[in-house]
Parts: sequence; C-alpha cells; structure tokens
Amino acid sequence: MSSDIGGNSVDAAANNKVRDYVKDHGGHTVITRILIANNGIAAVKEIRSVRQWAYATFGDERAIEFVVMATPEDLKVNAEYIRMADQYVEVPGGTNNNNYANVELIVDVAERTGAHVSLAFALHAVLAGWGHASENPLLPESLRSSKSKVVFIGPPGSAMRSLGDKISSTIVAQHAKVPTMPWSGDGITDTSLNELGHLEVPDDAYHAATTHNMEEGLKQANRIGFPVMIKASEGGGGKGIRMVAKESDFASSFYQCQAEVPGSPIFIMKLAGESRHLEVQVLADQYGNAISLFGRDCSVQRRHQKIIEEAPVTIAKPDTFEKMEKAAVRLAKLVGYVSAGTVEYLYTPADDKFYFLELNPRLQVEHPTTEMVSGVNLPAAQLLVSMGIPLHNIREIRLLYGLDPKGTLPIDFEFSSPQSNEVQRKPQPKGHVIAVRITAENPEAGFKPSSGMMQSLNFRSSTNVWGYFSVSANGGLHEFADSQFGHIFAYGGSREQARQAMVVALKEISIRGDFRTTVEYLVRLLEMSDFRSNVFTTAWLDRLISTHLTADRPDPELAVICGAACMAEAECAQLLADFKTAMDRGQAPSKELLRTTFQIEFIYEGVRYRFIANRTGPKGWVLFLNGSKVTVDVHALSDGGLLVLYDGKSHACYSKPEVGATRLLVDERTCLLEEEVDPTQLRSPSPGKLVRFLVDSGEHVKSGEAYAEIEVMKMYMQLTTSEDGVVQFVKQPGAALAAGEVIGVLTLDDPSRVKHAKPFEGQLATYGPPQAYGTKTHQLLRRCLTLLTNALDGYDTPVPAIQLLQQIAELLQKPDLPFLEIGEVLSALNSRLPAKLSAALNEELGKAHKFNTGFPAKEMLKVLDNFFGDIAPADAVTLTSTAAPIRAVLENYEDGLAAHERNTFISLLQRYIDAEDIFSKTTNEEEGFFALRDKYRSEPETIVQTMISHAGVATKNKTVLSILDIIHPVSTQSGSLDSKYEEVLKSFTSLTGRATAKVALKAREILLQCQVPSLDERKRQMEHILRSSITETVYGSGEEYRTPSYDAIKDLVVTNYYVVDVLQSFLYHANPYIRLAALEVYVRRAYHMYNLVDFDYVTDESAPFMVHWRFILQDDSSGMFAGHIGSNSSVSDLKRIMSVSDLNFAVDKDADPEQYLRQGAMAAFDTFGQMEENFISLLGRINNNGGEANSRAESPALGMRPLNKFAPMSALNGEAANRNSGTSTPSSRNPRYGHVLNIALQVPKDDPFDDDNWSSKLQEFTAVHSAVLRESGIRRLTFVLQRSGQHPGTFTYRENIDFGEDKTIRHIEPGLAYQLELPRLSNFDIRPCFNDNRQLHIYHGVSKQNSADSRFFVRVLVRPGRLSTSVATVDYLISETDRLLNDILDALEILSAEYPNSDCNHLFISFLPIFNLDASHFEPAYRGFLERHGKRLFRLRVTAAEIRFLVQTGSEQEMPTPFRFCIFNKSGFVPKLENYIEERDANGEWVFQSLDYPPGSYNNMLVSTPHQPKEWLQPRRYKAHIMGTTYVYDFPDLFHQAVSVQWARIAKQSSATGAAAAAAPRQLLEARELVWDETSATLTESDREAGRNTCGMVAWVITMNTPEAPAGRKIVVIANDITFKIGSFGVDEDMLFFRATQYAREHGYPRVYLSANSGARIGLAEEIRELFRPCWRDSADPAQGFEYLYLSEDDYARLEAREDGKVRSVITEPVTMPDGQVRHKLLTIVGSVDGLG
Repeated sequence: MSSDIGGNSVDAAANNKVRDYVKDHGGHTVITRILIANNGIAAVKEIRSVRQWAYATFGDERAIEFVVMATPEDLKVNAEYIRMADQYVEVPGGTNNNNYANVELIVDVAERTGAHVSLAFALHAVLAGWGHASENPLLPESLRSSKSKVVFIGPPGSAMRSLGDKISSTIVAQHAKVPTMPWSGDGITDTSLNELGHLEVPDDAYHAATTHNMEEGLKQANRIGFPVMIKASEGGGGKGIRMVAKESDFASSFYQCQAEVPGSPIFIMKLAGESRHLEVQVLADQYGNAISLFGRDCSVQRRHQKIIEEAPVTIAKPDTFEKMEKAAVRLAKLVGYVSAGTVEYLYTPADDKFYFLELNPRLQVEHPTTEMVSGVNLPAAQLLVSMGIPLHNIREIRLLYGLDPKGTLPIDFEFSSPQSNEVQRKPQPKGHVIAVRITAENPEAGFKPSSGMMQSLNFRSSTNVWGYFSVSANGGLHEFADSQFGHIFAYGGSREQARQAMVVALKEISIRGDFRTTVEYLVRLLEMSDFRSNVFTTAWLDRLISTHLTADRPDPELAVICGAACMAEAECAQLLADFKTAMDRGQAPSKELLRTTFQIEFIYEGVRYRFIANRTGPKGWVLFLNGSKVTVDVHALSDGGLLVLYDGKSHACYSKPEVGATRLLVDERTCLLEEEVDPTQLRSPSPGKLVRFLVDSGEHVKSGEAYAEIEVMKMYMQLTTSEDGVVQFVKQPGAALAAGEVIGVLTLDDPSRVKHAKPFEGQLATYGPPQAYGTKTHQLLRRCLTLLTNALDGYDTPVPAIQLLQQIAELLQKPDLPFLEIGEVLSALNSRLPAKLSAALNEELGKAHKFNTGFPAKEMLKVLDNFFGDIAPADAVTLTSTAAPIRAVLENYEDGLAAHERNTFISLLQRYIDAEDIFSKTTNEEEGFFALRDKYRSEPETIVQTMISHAGVATKNKTVLSILDIIHPVSTQSGSLDSKYEEVLKSFTSLTGRATAKVALKAREILLQCQVPSLDERKRQMEHILRSSITETVYGSGEEYRTPSYDAIKDLVVTNYYVVDVLQSFLYHANPYIRLAALEVYVRRAYHMYNLVDFDYVTDESAPFMVHWRFILQDDSSGMFAGHIGSNSSVSDLKRIMSVSDLNFAVDKDADPEQYLRQGAMAAFDTFGQMEENFISLLGRINNNGGEANSRAESPALGMRPLNKFAPMSALNGEAANRNSGTSTPSSRNPRYGHVLNIALQVPKDDPFDDDNWSSKLQEFTAVHSAVLRESGIRRLTFVLQRSGQHPGTFTYRENIDFGEDKTIRHIEPGLAYQLELPRLSNFDIRPCFNDNRQLHIYHGVSKQNSADSRFFVRVLVRPGRLSTSVATVDYLISETDRLLNDILDALEILSAEYPNSDCNHLFISFLPIFNLDASHFEPAYRGFLERHGKRLFRLRVTAAEIRFLVQTGSEQEMPTPFRFCIFNKSGFVPKLENYIEERDANGEWVFQSLDYPPGSYNNMLVSTPHQPKEWLQPRRYKAHIMGTTYVYDFPDLFHQAVSVQWARIAKQSSATGAAAAAAPRQLLEARELVWDETSATLTESDREAGRNTCGMVAWVITMNTPEAPAGRKIVVIANDITFKIGSFGVDEDMLFFRATQYAREHGYPRVYLSANSGARIGLAEEIRELFRPCWRDSADPAQGFEYLYLSEDDYARLEAREDGKVRSVITEPVTMPDGQVRHKLLTIVGSVDGLG
C-alpha cells in the first residue's frame, strides 16, 4: 500500500476538515489541490462534480482547489473551465502533444505549481479526465516518481498497459476467456504476473498482435475479411479509428489512423455490422475491490464516435448483461485495476452474444448517465479512491447496496456469502437516462467539425433535464480543441419518458456561434421510429448519413424570406456602421452608404433566389421576387438576433457568415444560404492544418477525388474536388489554414460542364402584413401615416404614395375618427382617472352620439379645465401628466375635422422642410453634411437619420408633390389662401437647393394658382359679362335682348389671359344671345392680329345665330398691337397695311386697299347633324357679304397705336412663310380665295374623341362641299370641337391643298399659328407628332440636305389666366416654364423611342401676354432650369431652347419689347445662355440684337432665319456622347466654363463680405492647338479649325486668366479623340503625346492629360485583311485549325503593284503545292500604314 500513498499523507498533511475526513474513512493521502491536465468539457465536469461533493460533505465547495493548464488558444476564446478554476498555468499552444498530452510538461507543471509554499499548499494530485494523456501509463508512473509524489487520480501504469491499451486488453480478454471479435491478434493469450501479482502482457505477445505497416495490415484484413476496422491502440473519441469496406480504401484509411494518433500501435479487427455498443462501468479501489455500476448503451455513433448514450442497458437480456458485468469485474481484478474504468462490448441482439471490444482506463464522457441511475458521483469517487478510501467507506456506494451511509462494515460486493442477501441489497438502476453530446459539427457536411466564437448559449435546466458546457457566451472553441462542448442528460421513469424530456429540452436550447451544432439533428434522430423502438445498431447513424438524412429545416419559403430579410438588414447595418465610422473621422460619407434598395442573391437547396429588398422604414422591408412581394418587419434582438415578422407571425433568426455561405437559424432550425461556388478555387472549409496532399501538384484528378487531408479539431478530413481537372497547389503541408483560404487551383477539363444553380422562376405565396394593424378608422390612419412618414424620412413605400395619400384623405374626413381616438385613450387611462372626471367626459361623448352633433372637443376641454380648477394644485400637477394624452387628442380636433386634416398634412410637409432646409442653404452635399454635423454634434443618430432622409430626396419629392396635389389650401370660410398653408408653402419656396427645386416650384405654382379665381367663379364672371352685353332695360317693358355691346365684352377680348377653357361652354349656351356674344369674343380674340372693318350678326330664330365679319390683313410693322380700323377709316390708312395673314401675303403698297378686304363667318352647332343642316346657310353669309345681318362699325376706342421700332410677335419674311405654310403669294394662286369659315361643334360626351377619326370624318364632310367652298372663295375652313372638360380640338382644311387638313397646325387656331414660327423650319421636311397635351406642338424634322440629320422641334404658346392678386411675374414665368419643360421632356421621352437617332432637338416657348418687369431678372432664374433639367435635356439630345416674352419697358402707349432668352448646349457639358431683343436694322429688317458681351451667336441675324442643319462636327459630338464622354474639341469650352465659375465665385464672396471684387478680364481663356509641322519638325501653335486632326490625339496650349493669375497662366492639355478610329491609339498618337509632353517640360507648363480611349490600336493591315487565306489542316473539318496563312499568286502580284516604291506590307515565303499552285506563305505583316501590321 505504501506505493499508493501520496506526498501529502494523512500524517504529513495540515489539520483541516479534508484531512479529518480522509482519516475517518480509512484513507491515507489528503488531496486538496488538484491539477487538471485537460481542457474543455472534461475539465468543466471534473470541477463541477468535485465541488458538488465538497459542498455536500464539508459545506464548502472550495475545500478542494483546482489548478488548470491553459493554452493561448483557450485563453483567447474565454474557455469556461479557466473561469471556474482557482488558478491557471499557461502552457504552450498548438496540438495536444505540446500541452495536454505532453507527460513531461504535465509533471513539470505539477511539481512547480506551489513549489514555493509549504507541502500543505502544494499540488497533491493530477486529474487527466478523458482523452489527451489520460490513457498514457507514463503519466501515473512519472508522477509517482516525482519528488512531491503527486498522486494520479486514475489507474496505475501497469493496469493501463494491461487493459488501457486496446491491444493488451484484448489479449487479456482472450486469456480470461471473454469472447472477442476476429482481429490481428487472434489466438494470442500469453500473459504474465508482475511483482504485485497483477496480469501483464509480454512484449512479444503484444508485438505479435500489432500491425506494423500498411502492407501487413492489408494482409491481416484480407485474412479476417472485409469490412474491417483499423484502430489505433491509443486512440479514442472517434480518433484513430476507420472503417474500411473494400481493399482499395485501406491504404488511405491506415495512414489517417496513424496521423490522428501519432506513434500509437495499430491493429485490425473485424467489423460487427448489426451490433450494439454496450459498456460496463467499473469502479475499483486500492484494496482489490471492484464493482460494476451498471452499463450504458452507446450504439448511436457516427464515424465510431458516440453521439447518443443511454443508461441502463435495455437491449440485452438481464442474465446476458450480468455475464458482461462479471467479465468486466474479473478483467479489472486480473490486472489490479484502480479507479473508474469502462469495459466495452459489441452485442448482437440477433443471437444474444457479446464480444470484448476494449477497456478504457479512464472516465468516459458519458459517465453522468451512470451517475444518474446509480447515484454515485464518479469524479468524487475517483478522488476518494485516490486518497486511499476503500469502496465500502464511500457514502454513495453504501447507499447503492442498501447499507447505512455512515457505517464502516465491509460490503460483500460479489454476494459470496448467503447472509449478504439479507443485510445488503443487490444494486439496481433507477429510472432511465438519455444523454446527447453537443458538438461543434455540421451534420449536413459529414459531421465536419469547426471552431470559432460563441455569441450566446441559452439552455434551461429542469427537474429531469440538466447539462453542462465547456463554452459560455463570448467564449469559443479553437482549432485544437475537442469538438464536443456540451453534454445534456434527460431522466425519466422509463426510456420513453427520458426521450420525450430530451426532445423538449433540445427544441428549447438556443446556441449561436461561428460554428454549426448537432442540436437539430439530434432532435431528428430522437424522433425517428427506429430510435423509439430501440431497434438501431452501431451502423444505423452512418447509414442515415449516407442517405443524406438532414436535420429538420424550416419551410423553404420561410427560409428564403427570412434569409433575404436578414441579409438585407445585415447589409444595411454594415453600410450605416461604415457611415458612422466615416462621420467619426470627420469625413463626409458617401450617399451610397445610405441607400434603401438592396439586391439580395443566394442559393438555397440548389435554387438561386434574386430578391430586391426595399427598406420602408427603420424596421420595415418589402421583398420583391419575380413580380411577387412580401412585406416584413425586422426587429433587432438584444442577443444579436433578428425577429422577422411577416404574415402576422414572428420568427427568431440568427445569421452567421461562413465560407461561401450564410448560416441561418430560423426558429431554432438551421439552413444554409449559399453563394455560387467557384470549382476552380480549392479552399479550406474550416480553420485547421494542412496535413498532406494526396495527389501531386500538376496531376489530373476526377470529380469527387480526394486531393488533400487537413486536421480540424484533432480530426482528419479529406478534401475532394467537385469537377475534373488539373490541380496546382499554392500551400505547403503543415501550413495553418484559415476558413476559406485557397489551397490550390483546379484547371477544369471542360468549364462548360460546371453546373450552376437553377434560378427560381416561381412566385412567392400571397402573405398578409407583418402585424395585425387593425381595421378601424384610427388604426388604418395610424398605419398609413406611419408609412408616409417613413417615406418622408427617406425610405421607400410598400404602396404608392398617391394611394396612401388618397386613403389618408378619406380617413381624415370620417366623422368617427376623433371618437375612436379618444375612446382608445380613455380606455387606457380609465383606471387612472378620477371617476367624476371620467364620467363627465363620457357624458359629453354620449350627448354627441345621441344628438349627432359632431365630436365635442371644445366641450370636453371645458370639462377638463373645470375639473382642474376644482382640485388641489398638488393633485392637478399629477393629473395634468395623466390627462395629457386626452388633452392632446381634444386639441387636435378642437377646430374640427377640416382643421385636423390641414394640420396633419402640414406636419407631413414640415417634416420634409425640416430635413431639407439645412441642405438648401449650402452649395453642395458635403457642405450640407458638415453644417448638419455642427448643428447636431451631440446627436449622431439625428445626423444619420437626417442624412438618410436627404439621400432619398428624389423619392421624397414625388411624395411631397403628391401631397401638394391633394391638399386644399384655400380656406372654405374666407375663400382665400389658408394662412397656415401659405406659411408652409412659402417655406417650400425658400428651399433653393437643386435637389428640392421641383418641390419649390410646385409650391410656387400652388401659391400662384390659389390667386387665380376658380373655374366656377370665372364662369359666373364671364356669364355676367356676356349677359350684360346682350341685355338692356327698357322702361315699361323690362329687360330685352339685343346684339352684343362691344364695350361690354371688351375686357374679355383684350385680356392677355386664357379664357378659352371657360368661353367654350358658352358657345353652346341655352340662351342664343349669350351664344352670340361668346361667338363674338371668340372671333375677336382669334383675329386680334387683324383689322376688323365691320362685324355682323345673323339672328334668324329658325337657325343657330351666326356672326360675319370683314377684315384687313395688317402690316408687319403694326404687329399684334395695332388697333382696329373702323369702316370710316381713310383709304390712305389702308394703303400702308401689309399682310402676314396665315403666315404670308405680300402686297403692293400702291394697290387699292379694297382688294385686301376678307370675309369670315362662324356659328356654333350642338350636333354634327345640325351643322350639316345649316352649313350652306353659314356659307351664304360670305356670299351675301353679311346679307340682312345686323351690322356695326368697330368701336373707335380701338384706334391705331403709334408705330414703334420693336418687332411684333413674329417678324417672319414672306419667302420663309411661303415655303412652309403651304400657302402661296397672290401671283401664284387665285387671289379671290381669301375668306375664312369657322365652325364650332359640340362633341357628344360618350364620344371617345379620337383625333384621327374626327379628322377623317371632317375631311369627308369638307370634300363633299369643296366645290361650293371654292365658289364662295373660302381659303380655309376651321372646325373647333368642344368636349366637356377638355381643351378644344382644332382642325383646319386649306384650299391650296385641295381642302385637305393642314396637320402642322392641328389644335391651333389659324389666327395664332404664325406665332409658332414654323417658317424657321424651312430647311427641314417636317411632320407633326401628336400627343395628349394639346398645348405642345411637336414636329419631327429631317434635314433636306442630309437625311441623317433628324430632330424634334417643340413649340408652345402660353396664354395665362388672370391672377386675382399681385404676384411676382418672374415667379410666374419660372413656374410656368418649369411645368412646360416637364411636359415637353415627358413627350420627348416617348417620341425618342420612335425616332432613336434624333439629335439637336429644339424647344421654343412663347408667352403671349405683355409683362411689366426688369428683364435682367430672368437669367439667374432660367439658369436654374439647367440645374433641374440639365441631365434630362442632354439625355434627350435637346441642344437649344428659346423662350420669348414681351416686356413693357415704357408707357402703355408704347410698343412692348420682344425679349428672347436662349440656351444652347451643343457640347452637352457647357451650356451657353444668350439674351436678345428683336429690333429693326438699318435696312428695316427685323434682327436679333444681343444683350451680352461678347455678342451671342444670333447677333444681327434676321429673326426669320431658318434653323440650320447640323454642323459637320455634330455627328462626332453625338458619337462621343453616346460613348459616355465629351468630344475632344469641346474640352477647351469646359476649361472656359471652369474659369468663368471661379470668377463668379470670387464675385459672390466679395459681395457677401462687402469687399471690392476684382474685375474679370474680358477674355477668360485662349486655346491654341499644338500641331506637328513636318517641315520644321516642331510642334507649333495653330488656330486650326476644330475637327481637322489627323490622329486620335489632340493637344493645346491654353492660357487661362484665373482669379489667382488674372494676367494669365499657360498649361498644356492633351486629350484622346474617341471618334477617331474608335478611340484607339497607335504610333502617331503616342508620338504626339510624347512631343506635347516634351513641349510642356521645355516651357515649364503643367501638363493635363484627359484620357478617353479604347486602348491600343490592334488589328490587321487594311490592305491584307481581304486577301489572306488559311491553309487548313483538314479542309473538310476547319475545327482542326490551320497550318499557315498565305496570299495567292494573283493577290500577291496585286499587292506588289500597289506598293511599288513604298514600304512592303508583307514578307512571304513561296510554297509550291503538288498541283503546281504557288502560295506566298505569310511570315510577317508589316503594313503600309505605320501602326498596323
């Protein structure tokens, strides 16, 4: 016994309760400090068990202290056992041979730990647990030999050698006649006794049973018969064991076993296929006593590593298992075994036989199952045995045998005495226990282990279920650790009860970390029928794995929706984190970091999903997939997870990125969202070590073939290829590998065979909202307002904003809204309100419901105020806070529903203003960000949220524009603009930033519109005027009708504002006299450019009233502003009148003016039939010259204005007009065709009003009457078609085109058509393009000189309505022009698809009214158009725009001045703004006079000058733009623009500070091209015309007069010409670049290179391209390639002739063919042009 006594014997130990306990229980060694030579779960369990015993025994769990060894890796991952220990000693890291399996290190640590203190505080024992050095006999022997005589808690070295070693134990078992499986040591039974009388195996017997090399092992395997097991004698825990089914796999498996347990002897054993793995737990003391503590069933294994264990054994018959127990005890006694050990058997239920497998001389991982059914604390029992306490003195052993726990009498463990059955009880297991191992392995990848950190672990122990873990939250597993980190045990009265308890516990456990676990897979196994029925074998799980059994996964659609939501949220969160990081660094972050739309792509179960995820709020998303969508909410959980809500259900999700995938845990079920795998990249799937390559680099491998082995968490794994190919390795064996690290590259045999995931082509199911929001009015409103508020915060909306707004507007007007809101608040506060107050408030609500008086907000507020006045001030303070929600609701509705609606919309609009105001005050985004940061420096979240809002300003603009479209800013009480709306609208107009320009303009437009009387009001006003013009009061008779009075309708005739929308309805008024007055207003407005001589009325009661007039065509000089000449005007007045009627008529000044008198007639008809019936009657008015009609001379009030030097609305010369109007001069056509006929026709309401249909219908009608029309001298016939609620449709039919329709002026009154300036289109063949907006007149023109020159001409005439109050005219012009530009560009967008090659498109907008303002205000206003619409104008190829308006510069008696504001942008990047007035030159011609310096391009050109076709450079410019860059010769203009901007900035800064600004020089920039002069061989400065370059490189010397260098500084600029030979560069370009660069260096000028090229000029010489021929290897199969290229004899001769005297293009070698044909084999292609060969 003395050999078992440790250094701290009872006699030497210090007095303490542990010493007393050991002495009292017959022990000899006191152990109070233990070194645990292990880590992970083994260390945790040992510490927990011993402390549990210590507390139960001494009331102090720290009575036994623990020292642990810790590697750097364990410390890094915060290993749980280190936290639990009393002390740790750091040891080397890496594989276990460096630490926990290193016997010398363990002994050294044991000796030096506590060496500086007394023996009592030194280390007394070492506990090795399982694995590592626990089965190495050198450890107990070395500890025994140490100077401190440290105790090893476990069996002695001799017993380990005999039974701990798998080979020795099998020989001993054979010696003891215990059955064994066929193995490499069959028949070997030689044993011997040592000095203690214990059995040992001689070395020669051991050697004979051992397999020493692979060849010997294969020989043994063939003898035994496949399948076999290759086993390392020192292996365990699934390491050093391989099953081999066929001979071809034997070698690799043999080497793997050797590598996993280096130095361990190897043996071969027959595989027992349909068997169970049963164990017997043995416990022995130092006095020769050994007992069995029942058994365990560990048959559920993968790779021969246990995963589920049970106790006790239920599959074997009781008497059979008793034999197994007795055999185990007998073996232990034979070898003198001490401490706990396990004897393992294979049991075949079919024949009820068992076979010895091995004995594990240590505690097993699954030992707690035995503890639970036996009640024995095994680690504590090991400790007690090591202290020398006999088994019969261990309390739990005595209880097991039914004896007094405090007794000391020996126990008859073998029941050898008959009396023993009377005084003691035969041990029986209690209940049933199922244990599962929680490992960091991926069941779906062959249980591949992995390492990493753990984020959270949530396990709930219960009465019947408990567990322990070696890892806690924020801990982890390193690559050298064991993959098992937890063990869970479920107890039940029966096996089924234990199984059910385990399943429930596993379903509730939550583990999140970098690694996969087996939890879900274990649940699947426990629920399978085979397990329930207890009919499985050791091969059961491996068989399931081979059939690809997987753990329960979430529903596929649930997985992909949650996956897309989690990935979108993660990507968004990362971008926001990057944004905050940049912000913290003082940088202005990119707006890209704030985007709300994400493309999410992944592969799930072999199907590729492509989602578009739109963020709809801080927590909301809409996921789109193939046209289907689902709305989800995502809430962050405190543990790092996400709660995904959709369709009214919530799902807890945890995602973790892995190599090439994202692991997603949805409701505790795992799925893998994969990326597309590149088969050419051979990567490590896990962190680990590269052990060896199985093929050589450069060797060919087949798909599925193993190419390398890696070690991962003490396990060896083979890596295989997914495709055929050749491997090239980039790593060396022994290299440490990170997850995903490239090991090698696979060159594929056939890349086309690579399989790609099939895209998902279906659609998602239809799902409801994420949450139940309620269907009551206030609940719907709350939801809609939330969505709209999110939209104004920069997020997307799941439904269109206009739809939300319409719903909000409807809900805000519902009477039950305030009742529901106050009811909700009162319900929540009812228990907290005084009963009296609650009753009073409810009483008011009751009255309102009973009498239907509306929401009693004021009455309830009065109740509140009265109640507060009646209570004590102290109580009032408390109650004020409680009642605040009530008061808030009541105050919201105090002024009624309409006011609440207004306030709601205003709050939404104000939200936009609050976010955008700060950016509007800065010049760019960056300045805006820094201003925002300075304002909210202490509120970073506010900065981020505001930036998100601003990033979505484009979407917000659409939302706000929709709000502005839907609000009603006019007060219903006063009829004027609501002051609160006016305030917020004015705030909008103050937003000056480019991003908010559209909204600001819309607000300005609304402010203007609100000052225009409503349509109904204007109708009432017009009817009053028209009625007053046709009635007079006669004394005695009352009111009588008469023909209209001009003085009464004069205001409608001369107004500059639009009245047709109201006037047209009066053309069909029930009162014929009102209809007559409306006809006169229409005619006088349409013919205001003509001099009306007289006006007649036809008031025949039998037919619709008609009007007839005579008119004289005006002189160009008098223009539209001349008055009317009365019938008594002198002939001399008429002689000086010249005509531009209908765009022409040149007359002789000396001719009789009577010949220029023309006639017109008009009537309005209710139906087409009525028109047909009365048409001849109307035409007769022309023939009869008015007939019996009432006639009246014109009012003298409209006398002629004095002539003025300024031009009229249009000063087109006659020739231009004649060429384009379709009319002719009197010399070329019959002058008697000069009369006009106008017909107004009402269209039925049910008529769809299709332009082409009506045009055809009217054409047929006109053709039938063409003869009579000519007889009457009708020059044109115009139909004005009116349909309620629409702009009138106008169709004109001309005599000179055989009364066909003049489509160029469709929907234009001919009297106004000349103002479209159509004669300026004379260089083009034009065709009208009709669209829904009749205010736009669009013509597609094709140049008469070049058919490739195609462009659009857009013409718009603007005649506004009258404003009821004074409004800034500039504001009006800006608002109206901006609105028109949007309409124009929308129309061009559509038409451009039909004419894709249109370029140089032109816009012309003409304002008809006269404005009294300073024209200088226009330029800064119209510059804003370029900022707002510049990109779109450029994209739609609009290169010129002209805006014409008339300004009254003097008194009203003077002629107004025509101003023309022009924007030209041919280059696409440098817009030029030019201002002109129109005036006569010295020759009396109307010309453009520039107001700019230097003068603009139109200066001194005739106003009637036609638009010119494209200049010859424009096609090149267009080509450059299409390629996404600038035409090279436009770069100098860009530099000029940049310098101009600099000077403007200086002027602005000086103005702001009040300092005197330096005057900008007249010439800001001069550019001279650098051209190579062949004669002088130098670069010379030249003014060569743009586009004359002969190579694809251009250079200039540019002199820039900048604010820093007003006198000028020079730079050299070099640029590529992208239009020259597709932008390639060769020798010429390189030489010019070199020479220009050299020039810059010589002169000391900075050099700027503007690169825009397509790369080097590579190609075959032009002269060879069409001549060479290939000599095919097989002419019948060209796919086999060619031998050489050659020229035929004729082609070679032709080439030689062409190159006579020049450089030869080719160098050849003659080849004579068998048929005598001579070929010139091409050796070198030189090329005749330098640069190409």
